[in-house]
Amino acid sequence: VQLQASGGGPVQLGDSLTLSCAVSGPADSRKDMAWFRQPPGMEREFVAHIKWASRNTAYADSVKGRFTISRDGAKNTMYLQMNALKSEDTAVYYCAADPYVITSQRGSIDSYIYWGQGTLVTVSS
Repeated sequence: VQLQASGGGPVQLGDSLTLSCAVSGPADSRKDMAWFRQPPGMEREFVAHIKWASRNTAYADSVKGRFTISRDGAKNTMYLQMNALKSEDTAVYYCAADPYVITSQRGSIDSYIYWGQGTLVTVSS
């Protein structure tokens, strides 16, 4: 499985931005997918999760109501729509995938074996 994240860049407070994660490889190897982020000087943290087949989603409290995770099966691409961006959203955003993730562990970095290279989002005033 290969993951290619894109769409990051500099934005202003309150702006919107959509990240993409192009996925290739066996479908059975990426039934669970997620976005994580790593703010400057901090550890990587969970942002959102999606079950590829059912499209069931879950979000970190810090982004709930502002971010939307989705996927397009025809394009083999996962998205993260980010609205009302805040300075604390500044981070390198990573997409991740795994053949199967236990629901209670979907927010854990250790649950995902495939990772993209990351795309930087910088929110400024």
